[in-house]
Amino acid sequence: MPKSRIPLVVALATAGLITACRSTATTQGPVSADTWAVVNGKNISRQDVDKAYRRAQNPAQPLSDEEALTAKLNVIDDLVTQQLLLAKAAQLKLDVTPAEIDAAFADAKKNVPDDAFQQELTRRGTTPAELREGLRNELLARKVITQEVGAKVAVSDQDISDFFNANRAQFNIPEEAYHIAQLVVTPGREAQQTNRRGDDATTPEAAAAKVQALLERLKSGASFAELAADYSEDPESSPRGGDLGFVSVSRLRQAPPALRDAVINKPAGSVSVVSLNGVHTIVLVVAHESAGQRDLSTPEVKEQITQGLRNRKEQLLRAAYLASLRNDAQVTNYLASRLVESKGKLPNLPLSAPGAK
Repeated sequence: MPKSRIPLVVALATAGLITACRSTATTQGPVSADTWAVVNGKNISRQDVDKAYRRAQNPAQPLSDEEALTAKLNVIDDLVTQQLLLAKAAQLKLDVTPAEIDAAFADAKKNVPDDAFQQELTRRGTTPAELREGLRNELLARKVITQEVGAKVAVSDQDISDFFNANRAQFNIPEEAYHIAQLVVTPGREAQQTNRRGDDATTPEAAAAKVQALLERLKSGASFAELAADYSEDPESSPRGGDLGFVSVSRLRQAPPALRDAVINKPAGSVSVVSLNGVHTIVLVVAHESAGQRDLSTPEVKEQITQGLRNRKEQLLRAAYLASLRNDAQVTNYLASRLVESKGKLPNLPLSAPGAK
């Protein structure tokens, strides 16, 4: 069962998090070696991080010590965000019904036999009850983002008209073309961060497992644009949610046969994986257009502009909202401090809190 079906207890909506935060923890004196972070006085222990890490990490793909610690730093970041969003959910009096948790649990084990599902949970060191609690937290986090971010994003007719007038040439299709998007996964370490989560497959095996997990998320209804922004290892298209715009049929016919065949004559919404020289590209056919000038009377044009503007505004507001939550919180990441002090090695000794003697 792909690791994406055992979700880390943080909503996908938290992707794009700005990790810098104001560290103002009030803990005094030595801090236990098992305390890896503190959020508004609430400890995140080594055991909390290890448990969340096991849920998300594929046991069949072992990582080096350095890779594992990098992954655990990301887990801490997610758990900090989780604590802040859950606290906000309580403040907003948001809740999740048992029926919603049941539906999410059923989706997590969809098409997986009961025995295989239980074996996978055991292998990852979790239980059905813990998975249900994780799903509850994920659903609550999504509700916060929906209410505090999604509900406040508006795209006016004037916004749409202004965008169209400024980008009219973009909607002039000189020849038959396909609107496509891509999500790229490479088998080696990238020289720079290429996506919002800093996620990078570093071996052929890890790349193959990552592609499979992403395909499972897409099958479960995840947004292609969000996944591309979070996980694509192409620095050019990842910031645009993988969007490549319209590509003419003549250009596609000059592409490698596997890529050409993944697009031409494929219906809108189709997803294919093209693997060339170890690099995997998940290709989405967004639309197929004949030649000609489009205008706002074409429903597809207005919908495309509306969705694009909404996504951009929502990404900006979400990043600002999460950064604001961090700014108003008291957060200390002790694992990060220990790693810096020990030059990348994890010491077992307690660490003094900031300002402590």
